[in-house]
Amino acid sequence: MKNIFLLFFLIIICLTVKAQNNIVSGKISGKVTDAVTKQPVDYATVSIYKQGSISPFNGASTDPKGNFTINNIPPGDYSLTVDFLGYKQQKIAHVIVSDITKNVSLGEILLAPLQSQLKEVAITAKIPAVENKIDKMVYNPANDLSAQGGTATDILKKVPMVSVDMDGNVELMGNANIRFLINGKPSSIFGASLADALQSIPASQIQSIEVITNPGAKYDAEGTGGIINIILKESKIQGINGTVNLSAGTRFENGSLNLNARKGNFGVNAFFNGNEQLSTNTLTNSNRTSYNNTRDTITRLNQKGNNVFKRSGYQSGISFNWDITPKDQLTASVNFNHFGNNNTGSINQDQSTFATLTNSTIDQKSINYSNSRFSANSTDWSLAYKKTFSKKDQELDVLYHASYGSNTNNYSQLQNYTNVNKSSVGSIGNNPGTDKETDISIDYTQPVTDNFTIETGAKTVIENLGNTVATQSLTNGVYIPNPFQTYSFNYKRNIYAYYLSTNLSLFHNFLDVKGGLRYEYTTSTYDLSSDLRNTVIPSYGILVPSFVLSHKLDKTQTIKFSYSYRLERPDYRSLNPFLIINDAYDISTGNPNLKPELGHNFELGYNKSFDKGANIYIAGFYRYNTNDLQSFTTVTNLTIGGIPYNNVAFTQRYNIGRETTEGINLYGSLPITKKLSIRSNMFFADRISNTPGFAQTSGFMYRINMNGSYDFGNDFAGEFFVNYRSSQITIQGTSPAFAFYNLAVRKQFMNKKLSLGITAANPFNKYVNLNAYTFGPNFNQTSLRQIPLQSFGVTLSYKFGKLEFKKENNKEDNAPVPDDNGGGK
Repeated sequence: MKNIFLLFFLIIICLTVKAQNNIVSGKISGKVTDAVTKQPVDYATVSIYKQGSISPFNGASTDPKGNFTINNIPPGDYSLTVDFLGYKQQKIAHVIVSDITKNVSLGEILLAPLQSQLKEVAITAKIPAVENKIDKMVYNPANDLSAQGGTATDILKKVPMVSVDMDGNVELMGNANIRFLINGKPSSIFGASLADALQSIPASQIQSIEVITNPGAKYDAEGTGGIINIILKESKIQGINGTVNLSAGTRFENGSLNLNARKGNFGVNAFFNGNEQLSTNTLTNSNRTSYNNTRDTITRLNQKGNNVFKRSGYQSGISFNWDITPKDQLTASVNFNHFGNNNTGSINQDQSTFATLTNSTIDQKSINYSNSRFSANSTDWSLAYKKTFSKKDQELDVLYHASYGSNTNNYSQLQNYTNVNKSSVGSIGNNPGTDKETDISIDYTQPVTDNFTIETGAKTVIENLGNTVATQSLTNGVYIPNPFQTYSFNYKRNIYAYYLSTNLSLFHNFLDVKGGLRYEYTTSTYDLSSDLRNTVIPSYGILVPSFVLSHKLDKTQTIKFSYSYRLERPDYRSLNPFLIINDAYDISTGNPNLKPELGHNFELGYNKSFDKGANIYIAGFYRYNTNDLQSFTTVTNLTIGGIPYNNVAFTQRYNIGRETTEGINLYGSLPITKKLSIRSNMFFADRISNTPGFAQTSGFMYRINMNGSYDFGNDFAGEFFVNYRSSQITIQGTSPAFAFYNLAVRKQFMNKKLSLGITAANPFNKYVNLNAYTFGPNFNQTSLRQIPLQSFGVTLSYKFGKLEFKKENNKEDNAPVPDDNGGGK
């Protein structure tokens, strides 16, 4: 792997040296404004032509404030055009760049709106699937056919640098400790169950997904793996419009409705969606061999069974946007989320214990029946105020955001012995919990010069987590309250943060720099009713540096280097000490004494764009974590509330040593013809874990996928997607390898307002087989899970409404939503 890094660095150095011979410092900048409303026009296209040429040789798009800058312009006489839908083209005949006047500022460029308004128009803006920006990568699923009718999980499987396993667990560059946001804000929906939360968001609701591997100082320091920000659809176009999406299939069903209305300086966006994963039956089979301390007794356990799983959820929300004045904006929103699942299983268990000293064998057969019903609700509301000033890019943002979540888990498990005279073991329980979080932040941006900007801000986060457990155990055929498994757990955490960062250009725009420092101070307490005490966890402060250095080799090539220091605070599920008895041989619990995981992240990236739309991005990375948070399993004997549990796989989270991950991510897109295009993402990494008391573990892992799309003409298109993820070596074995593939077609009608699609997941294979191996000091285990992934579905989408192209001080419908969570996201 180190050789890969060396080769990668040599390639970058060669490209840099080659580019130095062509470095120029000419620059053209300006600001595009609506001639009537005097509001900035964002995402307008600015093109530069050599005199007499009909094809532009360079260009840019305006930012949300209407500004644009085009670098690397050699001396000469040029013409410049500015275009945007619904406006007359503006042309400047002569723009002269010389050795004396290298930086040309065109000042304010006015665009005049067209007098005739368009009615019942379908917008088909073509945006790239992947956009690589200085501090993030953006995936736009607008034309993602195989994910239509799916959920956020299906889209994440296609995002570069992101990997999703068959249980919905997400990794970013091989790290599962990710900070998830919705529209730049945290949500308690992710606290109860991340996999269920992602499955409850329909793909049709998602406008884009932002991946930030090295977040800047403005973002929360939480998440050693980085940040994934899910941007939901929202229209900022004048008029009334909306979208209806429906899908039905053999495995998933969902529907969504988006309604948008905007008149003048006031807009309303509302949505409702719901989805259901129909019942699926997963087959399981495992074999475990364990030994006592003196290794004179061997116990073999075979478990074979099935698990029927069903999931459902819905979301709704409404937001209001009011431009009080051209420089004052107020935004308010309320969202409600619900999801739940039902899990029913049965396992045939055969345990054989052989004593070598007596040469005797005891065989014990049993059947375990289990059922759990989980339900989670969360409500998020926010109020944001944005103030701009006469000075370009000067801005003040104030945000209040609150999230309240409640969840309930009702469960039961019963163990019946079939060949021995032994009483059945069972329990039933009710486990309600709450999750409250309040964020208050303020951010301020102050431009010092055209190439130097300072940002600063502060944030307070107040978290309160509560959980109550009431358990009844089976005793002499009757369920009675179990005081050893009945208690309450409350956890409180406050975080106070301040940051200072800067954006600047150095050496005549040779190097763009974004860097900053963030300080976070955390206080925590928890109490267990069974202990009748309040425990204060030592408070701690952390200083978090981060930076991004970016250099544009030419108009088609960019190189960047970034670093961030991050931490991962243990989540609620990892802290809760409640014993989860999956069956008599499988028990897990949380650990309220966990410490934060700390991580250093380095990344070197190179991006190259080619003629006709091809693009590649290469990223080499190095990550070093301490206090590494990992689950660890031991096989032991337990007594819980007077009930013995023998030969139990007991799993708990610990701060285990150090972990180092180094690797490379390759992304490429290629339009082979005007109709056929492909894109691929390849991830290769080596992970080394050092755990005190255990041998060092090292394992190579990789993930490869490919997506191809073909335009048959007449608004008819098809797509395929193939994904393979290798097995991974862990501190206690190997996680399973797996592969899957999707096919999809879509036909559009009525000027692309109506679309009909057909999707198929693993159409020729009913199951995906997951083989895993686990070992410990006194046991080893092999397991097989067969997940029924095969499914077929039909999707329907309809766009309606009257659109008026009157530009406001906001992004267009297909543009990415700006980051709006101040003081850290």
